[in-house]
Amino acid sequence: MPNIKSAKKRVRVIETKSMRNQMVKSALKTSLRRFQEAIASGDKATAENTYRIAVKKVDQATAKGIMHKNAANRKKSQLTAAYNKAIS
Repeated sequence: MPNIKSAKKRVRVIETKSMRNQMVKSALKTSLRRFQEAIASGDKATAENTYRIAVKKVDQATAKGIMHKNAANRKKSQLTAAYNKAIS
């Protein structure tokens, strides 16, 4: 347990940031799971909507520093390949 005032504040700030990061990661994973479910079901309209949402969530995670830029680009490429394969 920190004794110094600034150290106590850092603990509070880190808890807040960790909670935000956890929320963004959870939303990202949920959107990716929904996209995979839409692909598996074969519904093209749902797949298109969930694809857009998933790509948006990946971009948001990257903008907030939760996901590395190259990892995000790789994930978006994988999503696009899966989407194109599903609609063709």
